[in-house]
Amino acid sequence: MYLIGNIALYLGIAISAYALVANIIGLKNRSNKWLESARGGILSLVFVSSIASFLLLYLLGTSRFQYKYVALYTNESLPLVYKLTAFWAGNAGSLMLWAFLLCIYAGILVFSKEKRNAMMPYVSSILLLNILFFFIVMALNANPFEMTDKVPADGKGLNPMLQNPGMVIHPVTLYMGYVGLAVPFAFGIAALVMKRMDAEWIKLTRRWTLTAWLFLTIGNIVGGWWAYLELGWGGYWAWDPVENASFLPWLTVSAFLHSVMIQERKNMLKTWNVSLIILSYILSLFGTFLVRSGILTSVHAFGDSNLGTYFLVFMAFMMLLSIYIVMSRYQLIKKESNPIESYFSKESSFLLNNLILIAAAFAVFWGTMYPLISESVTGTKVNVGAPYFNKVMAPIMLALIVLMAICPLIAWQKAAVEIFLKNSVWPYASGVLAAVVLLSLGVKGIYAIIGLSATAYMLATHLQEFARGMQARMKATRENVLQAALKLTLKNQRRYGGYLVHIGVAVLAVGVISSHAYSDEVLKTVDKGQSFQIGEYELTFNSMTEHSKNGNGIVVANVDAKYKGKSIGTIKPEKIFYETWPEPSTEVAIKTHWSEDLYVVLSSWENKEKATFLVKVNPFVSWIWAGGIIMMAGTALALFGGRTVPFRLAYSSSVNVQGR
Repeated sequence: MYLIGNIALYLGIAISAYALVANIIGLKNRSNKWLESARGGILSLVFVSSIASFLLLYLLGTSRFQYKYVALYTNESLPLVYKLTAFWAGNAGSLMLWAFLLCIYAGILVFSKEKRNAMMPYVSSILLLNILFFFIVMALNANPFEMTDKVPADGKGLNPMLQNPGMVIHPVTLYMGYVGLAVPFAFGIAALVMKRMDAEWIKLTRRWTLTAWLFLTIGNIVGGWWAYLELGWGGYWAWDPVENASFLPWLTVSAFLHSVMIQERKNMLKTWNVSLIILSYILSLFGTFLVRSGILTSVHAFGDSNLGTYFLVFMAFMMLLSIYIVMSRYQLIKKESNPIESYFSKESSFLLNNLILIAAAFAVFWGTMYPLISESVTGTKVNVGAPYFNKVMAPIMLALIVLMAICPLIAWQKAAVEIFLKNSVWPYASGVLAAVVLLSLGVKGIYAIIGLSATAYMLATHLQEFARGMQARMKATRENVLQAALKLTLKNQRRYGGYLVHIGVAVLAVGVISSHAYSDEVLKTVDKGQSFQIGEYELTFNSMTEHSKNGNGIVVANVDAKYKGKSIGTIKPEKIFYETWPEPSTEVAIKTHWSEDLYVVLSSWENKEKATFLVKVNPFVSWIWAGGIIMMAGTALALFGGRTVPFRLAYSSSVNVQGR
């Protein structure tokens, strides 16, 4: 098996190098024979990477501890599902996953219906360059099939924090998002090389880009949910460097998905769009560099490794190559682009949306890298924590929410102010009403009230857009409400899928703002039988028990909980002691309600008669997960929608649709 695994890695290097050269020769000599050979090479890479990946899974699942990677990340008592997810627990396995996904994506592309497109050899060459890099790194520095000097009786086991269902979803979806960005990047560079400045590359990659954005969204949401359940500090996003690394490309791809609509419709922002997709791709490499370089401290990062050097060199090479190609084509791009005709138009609002998202990305990037920059320049490492990010990002996100409320009401090309104001009446009134209701209920915190009111304004705008479209369709077709809603959505999947994503953002924003502004916390040491209060909850420490499971010792605190004097059951926070890990793992007990979570952590104990609990009441956290699900549903809807179908003349006669 050692021989098979290593042969697969070196075959990966040889085949990807051959296919890359075959593409270059085929393009230079206009030889279909060489281009077909390169396509065959990509198919061979799919086969080789599959063999290597399934072999590693087999070794992990069967506990072959003679392999260093297996011994480092699994042990005999580890459940099978976590033995298999150890595939991406360390550097070598995660690089294997990345290479496997790259090969699969490349294989899908070169055998898709666009396989005869003139851009495809250029696209596949760029993907092959990425594949070659990953196989070289694995062979030289992070070989998943490396043997141990001495076979241990048992492995070290998986970090307890990784033994969570989030481990099955979060890393894989992020990698699928990162790898997915290589496809639109490759098409963008191919279009520049071929001097094809139209929107064809954008249309060809729309679904690829949406898919990458969807996976990044899933990865970030599931990552927050995982941290909330597993880390025991009561939050879901700590602005950790590795969290930020996955958030950065999400922001830039969000900007790209909005701005490409302008190029498709109006032949504008060509340089901006190709620059955005290049930036997004580079940021995906940057995130991988951060995780593997060890230059920044993070609970999510892999151990110290010199892999960061490889990624830094490759990232610099791809960045310089991209900048050179863009600059060499700049005059051509500028010549074929149309200017924005009016500052008050949907085009301008989309551009402003882009600028806000890029400002957010820069703020996150600067806060993440400032400690390193400070240490390099002054020799003193300055920590940048959550207060900086919260203070800087809050006004940026508020501006984005307000713009999301306004944008659907503005027409393309040139909007009429009086029509915009007329369309804004009900959404604006909803925002004002939300502020009045919050103040009348005694809710404090002016900034949170402003944020929640702006979110209500944005939500009302999108609900109004759905309602107006349904009303117009019902009047034109005599359909009932359900029929009109279903057919309107299915015939305009891109538009209404996008609106649904925005509604999900509004729901998520309510959860984020509320949980940050109105959470309550208490750290309390109590004796057995003693009660304590937090908000309207009363908690009573009943007993503490011990038992074992899968060879691990588990300490459980039994806590009776009441809400407004009424029992809501017994909650059981735990500490789990692993034989192969020095520190115990925290298992949080959470009572979830649509309006708030009761979050209980067993912090420490002196004996079975006395324990310390960290208890938090987190308002509307469940709305964050609900908003994420709505965003995913909206993206899936837009993903399978083609070109937006415009309203018929009959519709426009019954309702003003200038904002659509």
